[in-house]
Amino acid sequence: MRSIFSGVKHAWDVVCGCHRSDDATADGTILNFFLPRLTRGFFIRLGVIVVLSALLFGMVLLPCFISGASMEPTVKSVGLTFCWRGKYLFGREPQRGDIVIIEFTDRVFFLKRVVALPGETVEFRNGELYINGVRQNEPYVKFVCDWNMPPRKVDPGNYYVIGDNRSMPLEEHKFGQVTRSRIIGAPLW
Repeated sequence: MRSIFSGVKHAWDVVCGCHRSDDATADGTILNFFLPRLTRGFFIRLGVIVVLSALLFGMVLLPCFISGASMEPTVKSVGLTFCWRGKYLFGREPQRGDIVIIEFTDRVFFLKRVVALPGETVEFRNGELYINGVRQNEPYVKFVCDWNMPPRKVDPGNYYVIGDNRSMPLEEHKFGQVTRSRIIGAPLW
């Protein structure tokens, strides 16, 4: 039994291997891990972590709070996700069916699904989506919809986006064409 506990203690010491005790006994490992000495090396590491975190969460993975039911049931109406800005870099363009994050105003983002690409015609007939006159299969739409919208052509350089929750009236839904520059990325999950 004693060997099991010594093995667990050794594993704990390896996991907390950041110990900074002055001898090889590992005394003070936990205390030094949670309350490190304020040395020059500590402040250098802290500065590097702060700069890398600011770059990562300010430019690459933007935190986005979800507040709204337009993408239910695919995405819950309240939550947190990160906008992965790298998805549409290097010439990759959004495809039909992609969930994208759109910059509406400064620090206000919309989460929508791309349903039509540049140059295509979009329309709704009795709640069914038609692209270029062909009915689309949308397994992600779970709520009954009775929308009717005449055909609209998507301008070059624009994408037609809409939420998955189409149970609310057409007039209350925010959807339509967005320029490619306003699509800033995709949700990480």
